[in-house]
Amino acid sequence: MGSSIIQNDTLQINKEQGFPEELNLGIHLKNPYKTENFEGKIFEFKDKPEIRNYQQPPVRNFLVENREGKWIYWGQIHILEIRHDYQKKTTSGKFKIIYINTPDEMKKAFELIDRNSETNFFD
Repeated sequence: MGSSIIQNDTLQINKEQGFPEELNLGIHLKNPYKTENFEGKIFEFKDKPEIRNYQQPPVRNFLVENREGKWIYWGQIHILEIRHDYQKKTTSGKFKIIYINTPDEMKKAFELIDRNSETNFFD
């Protein structure tokens, strides 16, 4: 007998899974958001496939928006709560934003963190 639990340092979600509506890429590229804009806000995600654990505060996790398989590195978050549904094999939870990347940092993230050209949104 055994179980499979995935350890992540990246919360990669799409709009259907709860990527924050408040984060609009078009707006951010023209007039960048500041981390302070999201101070005190708690966001929820749901139905992330597989049973996953994330780094616990004070360790950061990366927040990545998945747009049709392309990744946008928005910044850093703290995962505040995790819920596992063992029947559906999904993970849900809550997080807060602790840092928002500048547009330049978003574009550089692939060179520094990922390097998977197939998922690079800005390529």
